[in-house]
Amino acid sequence: MRIPYLCIALLFSHLLVVAQSKPIATADLILINGIVWTGNEDPAFTDAVAIKGNRILQTGTSSVVKKMAGKATRIIDLKGRLVTAGINDAHVHFLSGSLSLSAIDLNECKTEQEALNIVAAFAKKHPENKWLTGLGWQYSIFPGSMPTKKGLDKISSTRPIYIRAYDGHSAWVNSKALELAGINKNTKFDGFGEIVRDANGEPTGALIEGAKYLVGKLLPEPTREEELAALRQGMQYAAEHGMTTIQNASGDMEELSLYETLLKNKELSIRYGAAFSVDEHTTDADIQTFVAARNRIGKSPQLRAGSIKFMLDGVIESHTAPMLEPYSDVPTDSKLANSDFAIPLERYRSLVTKLDKAGFQIYTHAIGDRSVREVLNAYENAQQINGVRDSRHRIEHIEQSSPDDLPRFAKLGVMASMEPIHADPGSVEVWSKAVGEKRLPHAFVWASMLKNKAHLVYSSDWPACSNPDPIRGLHNAVNRRTIDGLPENGWVPEQKISIKDALIAYTQGGAYSSFDENEKGKIMPGYLADIVVYSQNLFEIAPMDTYKTKVVLTIFDGKIIYENKGLMK
Repeated sequence: MRIPYLCIALLFSHLLVVAQSKPIATADLILINGIVWTGNEDPAFTDAVAIKGNRILQTGTSSVVKKMAGKATRIIDLKGRLVTAGINDAHVHFLSGSLSLSAIDLNECKTEQEALNIVAAFAKKHPENKWLTGLGWQYSIFPGSMPTKKGLDKISSTRPIYIRAYDGHSAWVNSKALELAGINKNTKFDGFGEIVRDANGEPTGALIEGAKYLVGKLLPEPTREEELAALRQGMQYAAEHGMTTIQNASGDMEELSLYETLLKNKELSIRYGAAFSVDEHTTDADIQTFVAARNRIGKSPQLRAGSIKFMLDGVIESHTAPMLEPYSDVPTDSKLANSDFAIPLERYRSLVTKLDKAGFQIYTHAIGDRSVREVLNAYENAQQINGVRDSRHRIEHIEQSSPDDLPRFAKLGVMASMEPIHADPGSVEVWSKAVGEKRLPHAFVWASMLKNKAHLVYSSDWPACSNPDPIRGLHNAVNRRTIDGLPENGWVPEQKISIKDALIAYTQGGAYSSFDENEKGKIMPGYLADIVVYSQNLFEIAPMDTYKTKVVLTIFDGKIIYENKGLMK
């Protein structure tokens, strides 16, 4: 009887040796000696990450993770730098932003003269340009909050000039541009927005909302190759700023095809979610076209096409965002005091219900508190008609909101999609006057959204923003102060949030928004290897030093797509 027992013992011994000698999975890339914020509660931090292919293989201590190295494994010593999941910019106009990288940039201008100097220098440098175009001016740099054609006319009387405001909702043009568009004292415009006029009825050179397209439609269209080249430049720009996912907030089939081409050519170095632009003229046939595109794209890890974008209002600075009470800086009986909606409400509700039934996720641009309420009403109406589903509809921007409406976000499952850079105190002077002191506590209510259990997701709205860098967004979220420290206690300081909550909004919030919370947004085994390494530990530095942080390494789909070798030393 002893021989069988001996055989069994030898068998178990053999199996144990085999188990112990089983090779450990070999990583392609290992990051060690970092401060790795996992995005989980336990453990919140570790110090190493192993990557194989496009997935995270393992996290843990450096000594354990290094055991996964093979002969070809690259090991990077992070020397105590912070590691997070890649940034998800959840509201961006990526093609126009990419094209703007080679246009006139007025984002940092503090005065009208400074802006004019930049336009003049660009005009001199580019004599070949038939049109001079750009973006980025702030309302606050002009007397009366709106630009005039006078300064631009001195720069050029023969070449048309068209420059969009930082928010994209107004345009500054010269007399030549007005002439080409046929805009004069007798021109009528009945659409959403207005041709701004002087006391004599003459166009001033400022065009608001839909009126800007009277000139904008004349701009030379870039070729497809120029657009693809711009997107390549934009993707590099995104990599330099730690962005590994973007969710576009406008677009059409032609724009979607650009990303399909980049994906086919294996050039797409960012995860892209498309949202199709709709308005009151959208037909049932258009909706079926959107459905076909969504189904054709499917659930690719790099490309999606399952969202819809509405514009329900304009912006507060130009008084084109409907408010529950009249604007504070104009007479209460004036047209500017009470704005109209960009889409008739009944038509908007009807389209929301149709698109919700078709299974789309809906984004609605709503900045005024009345607009925000009407979007919530429309989403709730769609639920009542179509039934409740995991739609994850969103409201974009939400610059002003009523406290009574905040609990409705969680109740209806509606996401609050907001841009912290829009609340930069350096650019809200005109905004604040329009809203008035009484309503200021309800401005850009990030903390209140979290308190009311809403899903908060952050973005840049590039190029309709003064700075698309997520670091500047993080700085504003935790400080509500300019990088110069103003105002001393913060602008509406009760709405500051922690660096942890801000990072969640830029990572997990975006992942949840794209239905990918089990694929990205955290640093966990099995998740997509989209990772950013920062020069400073954002969890430990003084909040006012946040803006000084730099991206030193960006990993997308397991591959290093940006490395600042100077900062990595």
